Amino acid sequence: MNLKFNALFLLLTFLGIGFSLRAQDENIFTKDDFSVELPHLIVDGVEASGTLVCLDSDKLYLLGNEAQAIINGERTTLTFEKGEADFKMTFDRNEPMSIKVGGFTLVRDVTPMPLWLSIVPPLLVIVLALAFKEVVSSLIIGIITGAMIAAHYAIDSPGIIIGFLNAIDVYMVQAMADEGHVSVILFSTIIGGIVALISKNGGMQAVVDKISRRATSPKSGQMATWFLGIGIFFDDYANTLVVGNTMRPLSDRLHISREKLSYIVDSTAAPIAAIALITTWIGAELGYIQTALDQINAGQNMIESGPYIIFLGSLKYSFYPVFALVFMLILIQRNRDFGPMLNAEIHARSGVELSNTRQSQSSELDEFEPQKGAKLNMWNAIIPILVLVVGTAVGLVYTGYHEDPSVWASDEFALSRKLSIIIGNSDSYKGLLWSSMLGLMVAVLLSVVRKTLRFGDAISVSIDGFKTMVPAMVILILAWSLAALTDQMHTADYLTSLVEGRFAVWALPAITFLLSAIVAFSTGSSWGTMAIIYPIMLPLAWSLSIESGYEPAAAMEIFLNTTSTVLAGAVLGDHCSPISDTTILSSLATRCDHIQHVKTQLPYALTVGAVAILFTSLSALLPIPWLLNYLIGIVLLYFVVSLFGKKVTVD
Repeated sequence: MNLKFNALFLLLTFLGIGFSLRAQDENIFTKDDFSVELPHLIVDGVEASGTLVCLDSDKLYLLGNEAQAIINGERTTLTFEKGEADFKMTFDRNEPMSIKVGGFTLVRDVTPMPLWLSIVPPLLVIVLALAFKEVVSSLIIGIITGAMIAAHYAIDSPGIIIGFLNAIDVYMVQAMADEGHVSVILFSTIIGGIVALISKNGGMQAVVDKISRRATSPKSGQMATWFLGIGIFFDDYANTLVVGNTMRPLSDRLHISREKLSYIVDSTAAPIAAIALITTWIGAELGYIQTALDQINAGQNMIESGPYIIFLGSLKYSFYPVFALVFMLILIQRNRDFGPMLNAEIHARSGVELSNTRQSQSSELDEFEPQKGAKLNMWNAIIPILVLVVGTAVGLVYTGYHEDPSVWASDEFALSRKLSIIIGNSDSYKGLLWSSMLGLMVAVLLSVVRKTLRFGDAISVSIDGFKTMVPAMVILILAWSLAALTDQMHTADYLTSLVEGRFAVWALPAITFLLSAIVAFSTGSSWGTMAIIYPIMLPLAWSLSIESGYEPAAAMEIFLNTTSTVLAGAVLGDHCSPISDTTILSSLATRCDHIQHVKTQLPYALTVGAVAILFTSLSALLPIPWLLNYLIGIVLLYFVVSLFGKKVTVD
């Protein structure tokens, strides 16, 4: 009996101690019980995350892994997992940061970076690139400036001198260490090797000769490039590199300007990848839409449709991608151009170069002339390119299938939707790397078997091809570094704050279009723009529509329109930005001066963007059938070309 009594007494005593500790947990912790991990940079008015790490797990155990804390004067309960608890904080002014948990107190002076400073690095890059027509130094100056600003305002600031050094040992190194970035570098480099091989073994020349029999004029040459750009719809990188490198010799022969070739390549790549049903973009798009749906469905007014249905429904409002493709076709068919592009085309037809791009690279290109005495055979080029294209598609399906095999076995989906979901789940980088390496091996094998090149020569030519991609790699790494910097400085948050909550419901899609375009233009990333804007604007579009008295069906149309304009605006901004990776790749794949490419493409992109935003607004304001919107828009674009365009002729 005494034993039971003693056991009960001990249990009650233990529980009493526990309850006492719970009630007085502020008194059980000491100054040595915690450490605090803070973000490198705190931005004024932007919520930041910190981590409180408990060094005494026994005390946490007694408290049920919870502790009462006072963070900047506000009491909150922190829940610990594996001894760590995340907390949020927002600074609207210069004030010390204080955290108190029992006897543990941390007070640290914090000087948040003013949010408006986040626009300085990308704005500086854009202004310098356009003013001095040189992108590498502009990117370097922008990155160094941003790194120095970030270092100055960082917690435990290392000083602007260390910030200067961080530009290379932090931002550039991290850009190169990213797995996706390394994959793009490898894929692009291997593409350069393939192009060099199929040029040296005579395959490319044979293709050019074959196409030249039908593409005997600048018009037919541009049409061939346009159709090839549409054909490679599944990935914008593959589109840019394959079409740009493949069609460059033909466009030179037909006196099509490098600027026009770059425009066709750049403006078929992202638009077709953005709206095609089976692309490497699908996974990211569906993921962003699902995130927004999760936020919306946490409330009372839910959306029952899944992300893929939302994506399909939004296509009827994808004005910019569709209009960009059609506008290009109208220009080609009418043989008209305007603005700087007209100048470039006239110079190309007359044989006078607008820039010194070709002359500066002529010796490099001479290295890839067909081997003397080589028998020209177009299959030397077609087979490796087919391996590249088909291999990428197979790689996408293979990796997507293994990500979720149940999709293929499901009876809920039609074949087209199964393929779309599978490719949406795929690892595009693996598909691109596998297919490019296989394509290179096939190109080497064909060159050796057909006795066009010896094995050692084929390897040397491949390496020479790798070297041609070095300029692209340098600029891409700098562009990625700048993107990481603008993300850390919350550039997109500043741009979003300029317009959020200041417009009527019907204007929301148009504002979203402009906001996405500005963010993509400033950061050079359409994918990054989608990641930032989708979670902000989609819940806002739905809630604002419902709160304004819209019926669910009408609110859904605003929602679908906004969904499409995030992507459309991102593509427009990507086309206009001199620091965009696809814009850079387009100019380098076609060997066009980068600034000339941006200057000549910009008026066309803005023209299509203006028409797109007009019909984006009209479709939200008036109940016009979506097909009629497209027809009227195409007629308007035709009128613009007829009114402002001039025939490309040489006196």
